[in-house]
Amino acid sequence: MPQYAYDLHIHTCLSPCGDTLMTAPNIVNMAYLKGLDIIAITDHNTAKNAAAVVRAARGVPLTVIPGVEVTTAEEIHVVCIFPDVEGAEAAGEAVYKRLPPIENRPEYFGEQILMDENESDLGTLPLLLSNATDISIDELPDMMREFGGFCWPAHIDRPSNSILSVFGVLPDKPAFPALEVYNPHRFFADGSNAIYRMNHRILTSSDAHRLVDIAERERFLELEEPSFRALKAALLGGRSDKL
Repeated sequence: MPQYAYDLHIHTCLSPCGDTLMTAPNIVNMAYLKGLDIIAITDHNTAKNAAAVVRAARGVPLTVIPGVEVTTAEEIHVVCIFPDVEGAEAAGEAVYKRLPPIENRPEYFGEQILMDENESDLGTLPLLLSNATDISIDELPDMMREFGGFCWPAHIDRPSNSILSVFGVLPDKPAFPALEVYNPHRFFADGSNAIYRMNHRILTSSDAHRLVDIAERERFLELEEPSFRALKAALLGGRSDKL
């Protein structure tokens, strides 16, 4: 089966912590230059810039999966991906409505810039996207399935905004098909976390907020093709990615 280089956790300039250079064409061009085959756009609690990146990739041998990085009520970051822009945007709207009514202050948190595929400025989103929603970790997987998507916990090895930093252990429920480990060499070094590799698909993505941080051609998934359908099939029941 073919192997495809991936990075399934990339932010645009819409995320308040995202660099203003994280525009649709810049992300596509950098991912292509780095030799990636499939990427996912996962801004904080919205999918408003995902369509621009999908459109910017037309004609480029790069698959763009639209997604959202949801911050749950427990302040856990979870990557959610969808088969199409319509599903991602609908899910993003539902998530955005569950944010607290706190407006962004760009002088402190950064701009939240809506852009099209030609880098035209389309405005901003008013609510602070980096806040936690009121969606619980238990509720989130079923909620995302309603929009055709599925999800997995992000950067579980980080000391904040991760499922392990909040709970200490991985809960039995909800059951996730995959886990994102930011630094697998360190996380699995002494063998104490081997159970996570045994029972889940392990992914390592960049969580890029700057162009330079987008992943190199280093991590691969065995897929029938670079598509959401094949990615879902692989994460729900195939072999682990190469670490």
